[in-house]
Amino acid sequence: MPNKMPSPPKTSFWARLFSHQIVIPIAALLILAIFNLISDPTFFRIVFKENSSGNKVLSGNLISIIDNGSELAILAIGMTLVTAASGGQDISVGAAIAIAGSAMLRILCGGSSSPTELQSPIILAFIVGVLVAMFFGAFNGVLVAFFKIQPMVATLILFTAGRSIASWINNGELPNVPGKEFTYFGSYIPGVPVPTPFLIAIACFIVIFLVMKFTNLRLYVQSVGINEKTARLNGLNPELIKLMSFVILGICVAVAALIKVSRISSINYSVIAKDIEMDAILAVALGGNALSGGKFSIGASVLGAYVIQFLTTTLYKLEVSAVALPAYKAVVVIILVVMSAPTVREKLSRLGKKLRSGKTGAESAKA
Repeated sequence: MPNKMPSPPKTSFWARLFSHQIVIPIAALLILAIFNLISDPTFFRIVFKENSSGNKVLSGNLISIIDNGSELAILAIGMTLVTAASGGQDISVGAAIAIAGSAMLRILCGGSSSPTELQSPIILAFIVGVLVAMFFGAFNGVLVAFFKIQPMVATLILFTAGRSIASWINNGELPNVPGKEFTYFGSYIPGVPVPTPFLIAIACFIVIFLVMKFTNLRLYVQSVGINEKTARLNGLNPELIKLMSFVILGICVAVAALIKVSRISSINYSVIAKDIEMDAILAVALGGNALSGGKFSIGASVLGAYVIQFLTTTLYKLEVSAVALPAYKAVVVIILVVMSAPTVREKLSRLGKKLRSGKTGAESAKA
């Protein structure tokens, strides 16, 4: 009789559970939820109330979280692709938002700081912002993909000069967009009680989900991120895929810029999207994605973005100053990076195997 193939070792329920990337942001979300529930039972209360425009809208801490975290969630989509393909991060997204937002305002205001009416359609301004953001995304992508510059070093150029470029586009002025139509993208559409930025974030997630489902983008990005040489031998063009990931991030930057500038119908070049690049990187790490590239989960990164906003809201509730917030987030980044390091994961895996083998040995001795 032919020898039977040995059956694969059974894995425990907990081992299978913790193997999923989504567990990390969900666990962080549960910890924050329990903490806030204990410290303030009214934290999760949602009510209908009139906003400044006289519209009935949903209001509460959770609504603020999904509203203010939407730009970060959109950026997390593009940052995840860049991280997975290049094994590095783009630290210029905040400056790129300033540039794209400034370009939109230039089109809408026609070079005037206080026009009485829109000088161009909003859709035209958005298209220009997308093209500008894609151009600078491609600029970063070329430096990384073709000149083999480490992503953080390559994007440091735009990080340093970006806000000055944004100011130059409008000659250093702070244009104000007239009318209420433009503010809908950063607040509420009349008759819709849910914040518009959250609806835009959902739309962006659906689009990228469909792209991943009906194209080979996920496979290509993961292949290049895991092993660039092997991907090339299999007929892929790693440079083109890396460039594409930076261009997609550029589109995400433009959408985030639209929301940012529409919130106040103006722009502050030195403040807009300040330190958002750190939050975007943290969202990717919190989503359980390896910062060295390879396999990724955009859904986990998006959830991680909202967890970060949850953390920010919680810290504000504890009266932590805005100046101290980056320090708290930096601690989280350090913990996540250390936990995702291959050596740490290997040691944890060995520890788990020892614990399981010790438990099996004890059960055998009892039998």
